[in-house]
Amino acid sequence: MVLQRFLGSKATRSLTVVSVLMEAKRALARGRRTRGLVLLGVAVVAWKWTVIGLAAQGVIKALRAGRPSGSSSA
Repeated sequence: MVLQRFLGSKATRSLTVVSVLMEAKRALARGRRTRGLVLLGVAVVAWKWTVIGLAAQGVIKALRAGRPSGSSSA
């Protein structure tokens, strides 16, 4: 009950959308167009369903952890 109210709050939704948009900007700046566009879509959906935005950020973090920091995908 409390968690549902917390995840549905305007502040939590706004923070989630902003952080997903920042990830999208970072992806686009690094030339990862597909990831950036997917994240833009996730940001739109995250306003309604906060959990989707949080899950997307978890996946991105896991993808980054599996790759050495100095490597590039090009």
